[in-house]
Amino acid sequence: MTESQETQRRIYELMVLMKAADDRLSKGIGTGEFMCVYWPSRGQEAIAAAMGVALRPDDQLVTTYRGLHDLIGKGVPLEEIYGEMMGRTTGASRGKGGTMHIAKPEQGVMLSTGIVGAGPPVAVGLALSAKRKGLDRVTVVSFGDGATNTGSFHEAANMAALWDLPIVFVCQNNLYAEMTPTSDTMKLEHVADRAAGYGMPGVRVDGNDPLAVKAALDEALQRARSGAGPTFIECVTFRFRGHYFGDRMPYIPSEQLAAAMAADPVPRFREHLAAAGVGPDELDRVDNEALAAVESALQTVMSADAPSIDELDQDVYAAPLKHPV
Repeated sequence: MTESQETQRRIYELMVLMKAADDRLSKGIGTGEFMCVYWPSRGQEAIAAAMGVALRPDDQLVTTYRGLHDLIGKGVPLEEIYGEMMGRTTGASRGKGGTMHIAKPEQGVMLSTGIVGAGPPVAVGLALSAKRKGLDRVTVVSFGDGATNTGSFHEAANMAALWDLPIVFVCQNNLYAEMTPTSDTMKLEHVADRAAGYGMPGVRVDGNDPLAVKAALDEALQRARSGAGPTFIECVTFRFRGHYFGDRMPYIPSEQLAAAMAADPVPRFREHLAAAGVGPDELDRVDNEALAAVESALQTVMSADAPSIDELDQDVYAAPLKHPV
């Protein structure tokens, strides 16, 4: 399937914005301009951008603490993402959730979990709800290769397949489970081969090619909507920065990292668009707009307040208790 030029431009817009947002966090923390904790997703933009254009607004997403790019792809405003990361009232949860716990149900982002492998069971519940209500909605759950070694993933995949749930499992295989190579954590060469054990299709794609990822997603989403059940998609990519910001990555061979960065998916897709006839001025405009959007969001967040003491008992009980703190 050939994607329209409009869709391809939107993919590039998302990829550039994801890169700019990650780069700006790295710069700001590294120079001491501001403080926050985050788990970089730089290098994995193609996967999230493909999800951003493939999913419908009513489709739901469950992601992880390494989900900056996923959140942007699903339409969570940068001010709300940065606001959570920096503990400001502009955050999606008014600055009380932090980097690991960003959710925006209005955009379909139901959960960002800080526990490896905790997302799939929640996604199964969301998909079961959609099926029982007769909704034409699909739940996508994003996770890393390490999550497939957890019991929670096994249980979720088994139940999703058994009940033919409208769910897509998207494994962003960046080749390292935190700091451990995937080859040291599983006997299989391809994570997607695990899908056969649950009776669902397993697809392996180049996670640095957003068009390949989108083609796989389109097929999986159509399968889920038709009632045929779940699909497991393994997107092979690489993480350019450490497990957490400040991780010096001594466990990654320098030549492996250099090769991965030489195949950076963002300039790679820019070259693709240029070859397809998109002019350099148009591509530069997209790049500059992304940088401006990031700076604008950051300025808004940095000028916002931290949550007040009145927030302590808010969002804890259905009917907040009113008592002196």
